[in-house]
Amino acid sequence: MISWLFIISLLCLKLGSGNGQEKGVLHCGPQNVTLHSNQMLLLTWEDKPSCSALEDAVVYELLVLIADKREHYDEVVVTRDQIGSSHSWSWTSYLPLECATHSVWLRSRYKNQTSPWVKEKTLPENRRSERFKVYPRDGMFKVGSTATFCCILPAGESFNEMYLSGYTGVNMSTTRISNQTYALTVSLNEASNGYIDIKCKTSKTTYGACALIFYPPGDRDLQCETQNLKSVECGWKVGRNTEVPKAKTQYQLQGSPCPDGSEGRCSLNMMVEAGETNWTLTASNPLGTIQLHDRADLTKRVRMLAPEEVTASNINSRNISLEWRWTVDQYKDFSVTCEVQGVHSEKNSTSKTSGVGLNSAVLTDLMPNSTYEVKVRCRTDTWGWGDWSRGVTLHTKGDVPDALDVWMQMKENQVVVIWKTPLANQSHGNITDYEVTWANTTTGIPHSEHSLTLHLDTSEEHSITVTAWNINGSSSPSTITTPNTSPDGTRVNSSWITGSNGSFMLSWPMSPASSCGYIIDWCPTLHCQTVDWIKVPDNTTNATIFSKDFRDGLRYSLSIYACTEGAPVLLERREGYVREIRIERDAQNRTLFKSLNAKQKETDAEISWEKIPLREQSAFIRGFRLYYWNNDSTVFNVSTDDPEATSLTATNLEFTSYTFTVVARTALGECGNTSRSLTLNSLTDDLFRSIFIALGLTLGLLTLTTILCYTNWACIKHKVYPPIPKPVLMDNWLTPPVYLDLRREADVSVVPELHPKPGVSGNDYVSEAGMPFSFTQTPKGYYNKPLKKDAPPLLILPYTDVPSPSGPPSSPFRSVFPNPSYDPTPGDHWFRPELLEGKPAIQTSDGYHPQNQAQTSIPTGDGPNGPDSPMSCETAYILLPH
Repeated sequence: MISWLFIISLLCLKLGSGNGQEKGVLHCGPQNVTLHSNQMLLLTWEDKPSCSALEDAVVYELLVLIADKREHYDEVVVTRDQIGSSHSWSWTSYLPLECATHSVWLRSRYKNQTSPWVKEKTLPENRRSERFKVYPRDGMFKVGSTATFCCILPAGESFNEMYLSGYTGVNMSTTRISNQTYALTVSLNEASNGYIDIKCKTSKTTYGACALIFYPPGDRDLQCETQNLKSVECGWKVGRNTEVPKAKTQYQLQGSPCPDGSEGRCSLNMMVEAGETNWTLTASNPLGTIQLHDRADLTKRVRMLAPEEVTASNINSRNISLEWRWTVDQYKDFSVTCEVQGVHSEKNSTSKTSGVGLNSAVLTDLMPNSTYEVKVRCRTDTWGWGDWSRGVTLHTKGDVPDALDVWMQMKENQVVVIWKTPLANQSHGNITDYEVTWANTTTGIPHSEHSLTLHLDTSEEHSITVTAWNINGSSSPSTITTPNTSPDGTRVNSSWITGSNGSFMLSWPMSPASSCGYIIDWCPTLHCQTVDWIKVPDNTTNATIFSKDFRDGLRYSLSIYACTEGAPVLLERREGYVREIRIERDAQNRTLFKSLNAKQKETDAEISWEKIPLREQSAFIRGFRLYYWNNDSTVFNVSTDDPEATSLTATNLEFTSYTFTVVARTALGECGNTSRSLTLNSLTDDLFRSIFIALGLTLGLLTLTTILCYTNWACIKHKVYPPIPKPVLMDNWLTPPVYLDLRREADVSVVPELHPKPGVSGNDYVSEAGMPFSFTQTPKGYYNKPLKKDAPPLLILPYTDVPSPSGPPSSPFRSVFPNPSYDPTPGDHWFRPELLEGKPAIQTSDGYHPQNQAQTSIPTGDGPNGPDSPMSCETAYILLPH
């Protein structure tokens, strides 16, 4: 570097010697050169007297070297009229002056000729302190600038690193300036909350310094005004400031300090006169100074003070008259506009009034029987609104209620008239009762009720009127006309709707039937007790339905009616959920699909279930899907879009075991999956199985019957074939009377008695063929032979009901029958006509029929007991020998 400077000097000297032939040019250059250094370099000099001979401007060249390295070049042009005066040049180094030697070289140039270089330099050793090793100390930097810090190492220490502590969002780089000096360059892109630390870490210790990063003054938009014409108030928008006292912005208005300048306002006590005045605000901090200006006539910038002593002179149900006074006498001459505002919890009312020196106004459009907080503010015609007055609490008088919002609900043969409870801004006082009028009937309803059920003929239209009463009178009548709901009326199909954000968004086409808007009512599809409704203005065909009673997963029915001068006209019906919920199980935690059945139909399987009740549907069922798979784990499915379906069929199945799963398809996915297994068998297997089952059942039944009969054979034999006792015949049994006792000793003996047939002599016994019977005794008994008689006698066996206390049961056979072979001593005493009243056919319990088919007579009552009684047979019958 020294050799390079030496060469430059030689060239300059040569050029100077070459130019010495011209008049005074070689001697024109700087003199009295001085270099000042603080945070920047300031160089001052003067022109040599020989420069005054120049006819044109002269240029001074400046060259800055840092640590003997060229860093900056600059030029200063001195015009002809400036020659002979002092000149200055300044430059701020990126590197603190304590970190390295800074030198400034100066020379003049006129046309193509230059003067010798004049060198001035600073010696950092004169600025350094043995205590500090990092520079600059307590530096202040602007946000967005680039700063350079240096670290000077003591002898015997080596450099490790430099960094900022407690500051983020910076780009840092470290460079080496000399053997013992290192520099850290930092991009400062945000303000610091306070001082930050710059640290230099060496092989032995850590050195450091502090710095503050903030903004220069950024205030703007100065505006001045007056309120009482005795002072000036100015305001502005405050720029970004810092809380560090050393960096705080200081403010002055017209040269006077502003204690509240950081809040963006300042005032001066001075009389305001007509005419424009220039108002100046100065804001300064260590990084810079700015001035804000506002030129105005403050007599036209009067921001009025708040009215005082605001009172109500008159209070009505819907308006209030107010009065107030001014504290500034000049306001009485101003043309002002005052705004009166009534603040209510539900509705605010505002009215404006203009006038000269205005001190009263009327607040209108109020709600009866309501409390308001009333306040007033005013303004001139040339400036903005003044301050609000203190609020005054006032209560308006009551009034008659507003007309009720009435609707109706049709239920079979009933009409439910309903109305909404009047709000406080509608009742204008406490409601005492309601009146409902239809046809020629009027009835009163307590104020706590808001509906009335009427039993009317719904096939006809009815006009119903409802009014509300309070202490001030009755409301205007509200009339609703019920529509005709005859069976032949027009029906409207329902469509589905999906809610959004807890509400329903409806739209519908405009209806020519509408003359006064539309009505929309809704209620739960199940258990619809009372509907809710809203009324939509005419020319509006959309509405958002919201209710605090809406619940997720509950289906609602919505109806859209056209409002007419008569009965409302039903236009559309919708059903939907404000938010659908996945369907899992019912209220009793049971599966969704009840009675899931699987039935084989040849090579198909039909899966059926009960219809899902609406109360268990927390979302729209858009169809069903049946999944099925066998041991191969291949899953098949079949589906339907019918939400009312109760079965699905899987076709062309193999004869094996399948698992079937049914799910309901909803917008939230498939829900309520329920499974069932089924084994499919071939038709031959089913036939054999049925035959084997039938044979097994038959065999089992026969075996059981055999066992029961074997174990109870004695009882069965006694019931089916009871023992028959043989008759006991004595030697003289043919001599009358003959008594046969076939019972036990305890029984009463009834002796049969033979009688001849009426009208036939005792010995005239003939057969049906007309042959008489002959009786021949044989050793083994007797047998019948034809006799030449006309007819056989009658054998009459009267029935006597004699109880048998013990022994085998008596035979049910009790009868009187003719015995043509039996012929004891004939005579008329055998004939008893009273026994021939009844003539039934001969019947026996075991199918026995006598040889003669003659008539028999069975007496209805018991015959007399004794020797002359007819023969009675009990528990047995008489065997007649052949």
